[in-house]
Amino acid sequence: MNNEQNNPDYKNMANAIRALSMDAVQKANSGHPGMPMGMADVATVLFSKYMKFDPRNPLWPDRDRFVLSAGHGSMLLYSLLYLTGYEKMTMEEIKNFRQLHSLTPGHPEVMPRVGIETTTGPLGQGISTAVGFALAERIMAARFDDLVDHNTYVIASDGDLMEGISHEACALAGHLKLDKLIVLYDDNGISIDGPTSLSYSDDVPKRFEAYGWDVQTVDGHDTARIDQAIAQARSSDTPSIICCKTHIGFGAPTKQDSSSSHGAPLGIEEIKGTRENLDWPHEPFDIPLEIMELWRMIGERNHTDFEEWETALEQNRYKDEFKNVLDGDIAALIQPVIAKLKTDFGTEKPKLATRQCSGKVLEQLIPALPFLIGGSADLTGSVNTKIDGPQIINKDNYGGQYIYYGVREHGMAAVMNGMTLHGGPIPYAGTFLQFCDYSRPAIRLGALMKQRVIHVMTHDSIGLGEDGPTHQPVEHLAALRAIPNLAVMRPCDGIETAECWEISLNRKHGPSVLALTRQGLPTLRENTEENLSAKGAYILADSDGEPKVTIFASGSEVHLAIEAKMQLDLIGANTRVVSVPCMDLFFEQDGEYQQSLLCNDSIKIAVEAAIRQGWDRFIGGHGSFIGMNSFGESAPADVLYKHFGITTEAVVEAAKEKL
Repeated sequence: MNNEQNNPDYKNMANAIRALSMDAVQKANSGHPGMPMGMADVATVLFSKYMKFDPRNPLWPDRDRFVLSAGHGSMLLYSLLYLTGYEKMTMEEIKNFRQLHSLTPGHPEVMPRVGIETTTGPLGQGISTAVGFALAERIMAARFDDLVDHNTYVIASDGDLMEGISHEACALAGHLKLDKLIVLYDDNGISIDGPTSLSYSDDVPKRFEAYGWDVQTVDGHDTARIDQAIAQARSSDTPSIICCKTHIGFGAPTKQDSSSSHGAPLGIEEIKGTRENLDWPHEPFDIPLEIMELWRMIGERNHTDFEEWETALEQNRYKDEFKNVLDGDIAALIQPVIAKLKTDFGTEKPKLATRQCSGKVLEQLIPALPFLIGGSADLTGSVNTKIDGPQIINKDNYGGQYIYYGVREHGMAAVMNGMTLHGGPIPYAGTFLQFCDYSRPAIRLGALMKQRVIHVMTHDSIGLGEDGPTHQPVEHLAALRAIPNLAVMRPCDGIETAECWEISLNRKHGPSVLALTRQGLPTLRENTEENLSAKGAYILADSDGEPKVTIFASGSEVHLAIEAKMQLDLIGANTRVVSVPCMDLFFEQDGEYQQSLLCNDSIKIAVEAAIRQGWDRFIGGHGSFIGMNSFGESAPADVLYKHFGITTEAVVEAAKEKL
């Protein structure tokens, strides 16, 4: 091992990271000390010389983004933030590692004001989200080239590169030539089970060369070589990966290069020996003043750059547009667009699939919102996410509004998370609802991070027909509705579709799913100035007097409920139909509103071409459910609805049995 230090200060600066990391993990009696100790030299060079950031102004729009994809090594990040002077990352927070309500949870959770750009921990998500950061930077630079010019740096682990999502996102990054993306790969050869050779023999450099990346391999403890490699990566016209050969648990007398240093405290005696090996004679959590001053000087290094950038912003002719784009408040822009769309749908009363209605909505929204960035996972013609006009985003042009993600649902979802985390673009993209199984982990992370991402998911039931059960989502609505802070919307016609788009775009603190049909549906709603879908559920067709029957339905089954009401009204069973475009939003309403729809003595029936799970909150355990309790079949849609008993007649019979 070549441990020659180019800069004599680097050794002690890196050892400060190692000491804080092992001490905090030991105090918490929980955590992962090995990775921070192994990558401390790499991180020291990166932050000392290359990272553009200002702890006094952590939200500087043109700062470099740092993503710790190997989120289990969170103490590396927390140590860097404390040492460089982020005000809120105090020594007390370091000592409270992994404790309730601390700023130092076990895996990083997005807090830009503290210097944490994204939530990481599920391996593969960080590096894939970073592709979104790098893409957003290029999109913003194409429009505001005088104000946007920064890099995205990633520290990734073996586990990140094993996860399939990294293949999807990194291949896309190479295809798009995202040259400001630089990955520092912690190639330590150790995983939880033991040496990575137990399960992993990929030739990582060749893999990334095949993606079109610039590839280097260095000794991760040779700071001079690390310095040279980062400099070369910054000059590349492609994304870059620097494979850093490191020793996990660097300095530990018996646990270096061992899986025992990966995910558990080193222990008192091992820490004592490590201090001796590192020539670090200081007490736990004690950083000598001269070393702290070196780190704090690094934290101040870019402050003048920030001030110059601020001055340039104020003098820039696009400053107001730039600020508005980053603010992301578009309610006033979209309100008249949505109002006109609702009027048109209400007047024309088309019979269209809601995926087609969504396409018509986008035809009006996209010209009004230049930073609404669409895409699809190789299903553009089916999911109606592209309109005529806007250019395609590719390696030669980042100024467009549409991305061909290829068959990469999981990577697509993570990239969209990164785009919105970066700030500026408002991303949406489409696939079939069935394929949310591929993208769900990234959707969940977007909900956890409270990010505005819009997932257009069409072919939402057995109504897609002949493609059969492999493509027919049955349990997927329930699975998505189980994710906190995810608004799952299933509109019944064009008016509700327009309203659901308005909700999604105004929902700045959480992602949305638009579940849309393949088959044509009648227009059922009368236009209203109020966005009724924002209530989550509302009375679409009321009864004459107190209802004897209440039918709850979503999406393509709402028209079955309306038809059933007409038949039940004829026999004196006064029936109310409640459209439920979004369960999540309904249960955010006040108790009085919820009770007005749920708390009466009527017979309650729910209708949805999916499984029952979730509907008992509306109809109770004894209510009737018309829907699926198995996988689908391959046949035309109308045949399938009859075969599975999701019909007007079935709804009527269910009501009669209870009357």
